[in-house]
Amino acid sequence: MPFTIQSDNCRIFYRAEGPVDAPAIVFSNSLGCDHLMWQSQADALKHRFRVVRYDQRGHGASDVPDGMYPLDRLGADVIGIADHLGLDKFHFCGLSMGGLTGQWLGVNHGDRLLTLTLADTSPHFRPPEMWDQRMDMIREGGMAAISDMVLGRFFTQSFHDSDPGTIGDFRNVLEQTDPQGYLGCSAMLKQADVQDELKKITTPTLIITGRHDQSTPPERGELIATEINGAMHVVVDAAHVSNVERPEDFTRILAGFLNSDTLPADERFAAGMKRRRAVLGDDWVDNSIRNRTEFNAEFQDMITRGAWGDIWTRPGLDETTRRMLVLAICASLSRWDEFDLHLTAALKADVPTDTIREVLMQTAIYAGVPAANTAFARAGKLLTSRNK
Repeated sequence: MPFTIQSDNCRIFYRAEGPVDAPAIVFSNSLGCDHLMWQSQADALKHRFRVVRYDQRGHGASDVPDGMYPLDRLGADVIGIADHLGLDKFHFCGLSMGGLTGQWLGVNHGDRLLTLTLADTSPHFRPPEMWDQRMDMIREGGMAAISDMVLGRFFTQSFHDSDPGTIGDFRNVLEQTDPQGYLGCSAMLKQADVQDELKKITTPTLIITGRHDQSTPPERGELIATEINGAMHVVVDAAHVSNVERPEDFTRILAGFLNSDTLPADERFAAGMKRRRAVLGDDWVDNSIRNRTEFNAEFQDMITRGAWGDIWTRPGLDETTRRMLVLAICASLSRWDEFDLHLTAALKADVPTDTIREVLMQTAIYAGVPAANTAFARAGKLLTSRNK
């Protein structure tokens, strides 16, 4: 498992996905959650960004030191991860406690940040009596003693009713969180207050707040926005964990702020993308995604849904037959770029050269010798370079 060892010898778990040469974005989890809360955003952005998720100390697979975890220690953990991965500059997105961590980074390490996204958070989490009560409940009854209360704040009742599976997943993560880790972060949240320092943040900042968030209501987001010069504040129809309750809205807003687009999330597109990767390979598909532009994005999405999601997923033909049909048609129509692409993919999939030869022989009869002659020449060059 990937860990970084911080200056106090605490191990912090992280997960890094996406092209190593792409701009990086670091996601920071809320109290009582772990890095998996960002799954939807990671899936949507990892083809265009180096997506880094981690478990805040005391959470998930990270270590659980004794005592209170000071805010500057949580912020230093992010810098430690960035240094470990060689990220001189990075985008940052944190929710609730992760958002407070982001505020500290904006104040103290703004030179490392490309952008700052603060979701469902606040410069302070008052009143302290609330934390005293919650911490006493944990000491007496463990994490299960607070799970109903916390989950009631995490999500709206309508989301509880419509998606019990996700509620169950978050309940499991919360109740499996080490009590000492939760208490160490709670003690920090009880006293942390960065409001007077927010004006020091000069990083381009986006604030996202859930309209029904009881823990950090929209007024808290507006408070942050008024303190940070040029900050944008967007409200979504969700409770506290807005990126999970409204994943498409959250990701679209975040991607727009990052001046990027995201891949669609509908089932037909997802099925097409899975098939496209299986046939052409991850490297080719990832490169195609990196070359998406505002101009060609809709065309790329149409191909993924239509060609790959509708046709290549049909059960009537086996995969080799579909591959050979594409080769024959591309050769017949002199679509040589596509011919080379699919021939390369067929060879990587260990389609026998005898099968490819027979297809090109058939092409010579029904599409003409000139087309087959060119196809044989291109296939011969590819086979020669492949065998070197």
